[in-house]
Amino acid sequence: MDRRSEPNRSAIYATTLVAFLAIAGIAVVDPILPAIGEDIGVTAWQVELLFTAYIAVMAVGMIPATLASGRFGFKPVLITGVSVVGLAAILASFSDNIVQLSVLRGVWGLGNAMFFATAMVVLVNLAIDREWVVGLFETALGLGFAVGPLLGGLLGHVSWRLPFFVCGLFMVLALVVAARKLREPANRQAPVRVGQIFATYHRPAFIALCVVTAAYNFVFFVVLGYTPLFLHLDVVPLGLAFTAWGLGLAAGILVIGHRLAHRIGAVQTVGVAIVGLLVCMALFATSGSTAESLVVLVLAGLCMGLANANLTDLALGLGSRDRRVATGAFNLVRWGAAAPAPIISGKLAEHGLALPFWVGFAVLAAGVLVYLASAHLMAAGYGERVLWSRWNSAARDAEHAPEEPVGEAY
Repeated sequence: MDRRSEPNRSAIYATTLVAFLAIAGIAVVDPILPAIGEDIGVTAWQVELLFTAYIAVMAVGMIPATLASGRFGFKPVLITGVSVVGLAAILASFSDNIVQLSVLRGVWGLGNAMFFATAMVVLVNLAIDREWVVGLFETALGLGFAVGPLLGGLLGHVSWRLPFFVCGLFMVLALVVAARKLREPANRQAPVRVGQIFATYHRPAFIALCVVTAAYNFVFFVVLGYTPLFLHLDVVPLGLAFTAWGLGLAAGILVIGHRLAHRIGAVQTVGVAIVGLLVCMALFATSGSTAESLVVLVLAGLCMGLANANLTDLALGLGSRDRRVATGAFNLVRWGAAAPAPIISGKLAEHGLALPFWVGFAVLAAGVLVYLASAHLMAAGYGERVLWSRWNSAARDAEHAPEEPVGEAY
């Protein structure tokens, strides 16, 4: 399809730009965590509050943000979210203690909740070619995770405050673009009720996916939140290290993730990803050198990219037919499970530098066991078949059981 025939191209590109900046804002703090701890004089677990406060508020904020989008429309909620992120980021650059920083990161998380609850739904309702717009969005996420640490490393070499301030300025730019270019989808949808979101958890395949995703996202933020402290690198090398991680993530999303899913199915691709990440956690815990840890970091990013490329597809396919409801229910679990990971890692590190990785290994191992027991349910609900369903009678029964019609993946 000729992209020029898309009637809302400018609105789509504006939303994608905001997505890129929002993800870069998550990752920009990675390289400056040690510098913040050293300058303010706090322990590892206190520094990790910057991640935990952000993620916890983001998780809780998903439901009111979803409800608000149904009541007031997508554009006002998205623009409000961008404004909140920009203000919080700029104020964070002037903070002088960990409490102020953590509170502002929490406010930042609330703004991002407003954005993530609306952005994908806006894009797929504005576009004619949904495959193209989903690829565009995923590209923005992958590049955001790659550029964010680089930005944080280079600017953080001057001062840890500078990445926050510049990120705030970028969000002001995004606000101007979004206010001018973003359009409300033509088809106004009915308001969402809280009961609709929680009713989604009655679906066995969706619950199984949420459990696996919870374990995966816990480990995701063990890597993203704790590894900067574990590596003991200066700001610029740490920024480059996480840029390499982000490039691995982007490659997993953009180059391998969907191609592998087309060959073996989205459910089995997620299985490959979480088993690979499980191995990476063991390698982190037993790593004997910084160079080895850096190689494992990039491999972990690749595995995470494989998972991220398919988890949202599966959630929207196995959850409610209303994309807003499915997104709200899934993101509540996704981010809620991630929230304790950084602060738990910081506390565990006081008893052993490898301990956070071993705990992450145990959590993800439990997720892998749930995956092995329930993959046939997820595959059947998504119209796929897993390898072991050929000899698993329960899986064959699940495949032939009457199912509610599966909603579109996006």
